[in-house]
Amino acid sequence: MAKKKKEKQISSTGKAYITAGMNNTIITITDDMGNTLFSGSSGKSGFKGSRKSTPYAATKASEQAGAMAFNAGVREVAVFVKGPGMGRISSIKALKTAGLNIVSISDQTPMPHNGCRPKNRRRV
Repeated sequence: MAKKKKEKQISSTGKAYITAGMNNTIITITDDMGNTLFSGSSGKSGFKGSRKSTPYAATKASEQAGAMAFNAGVREVAVFVKGPGMGRISSIKALKTAGLNIVSISDQTPMPHNGCRPKNRRRV
């Protein structure tokens, strides 16, 4: 006799972590405890190469992750943005269009207090 798989109980509130790098945008939606429920990225949505870093790719990735969360029952998210990438604002807007209610937005980009010596500037 096969055991019935118990469905996970997902709360209506959660957190959305957006990591906007120079080459990709990664969106992770977690519950209040910080356990990952859904994730998406520009690469996962079908973009390759330099198109992954565009705001449009970040929008598509956020819409996919937000839609999965909305269908599972998540309604409110607190957004935490990290990184200097181009997909920061557009991914927050896409979470809103996916039907999620955004409670708060906070920037967690790490800032050095004169730490390591930076790499040389790129010459093109």
